[in-house]
Amino acid sequence: MSVITAKQLKRETGGMLKRVRAGERLTVTHRGKPVAVILPLGEAEEQAIRGRRNMEEAWQDIELTLENTLPEFEGWQEATRWARKRTFS
Repeated sequence: MSVITAKQLKRETGGMLKRVRAGERLTVTHRGKPVAVILPLGEAEEQAIRGRRNMEEAWQDIELTLENTLPEFEGWQEATRWARKRTFS
């Protein structure tokens, strides 16, 4: 496992990602202390990522949910009055 500094990672991100794609594990340090490890995705992680929906599909679900949800308040004035009356503990 190679050790790189945060500054190196910032300066040479593209090159570092190429190294990771090639199978190398990188330990990132900040002020001499290890703070992160960058490593290639394993099979399980790749499958989990592939199983995610794309943004457009997810956004359609969000919009559909919002359309089918009744608002809690009549308007912004009512919501503002409610928020101002709340007390926080």
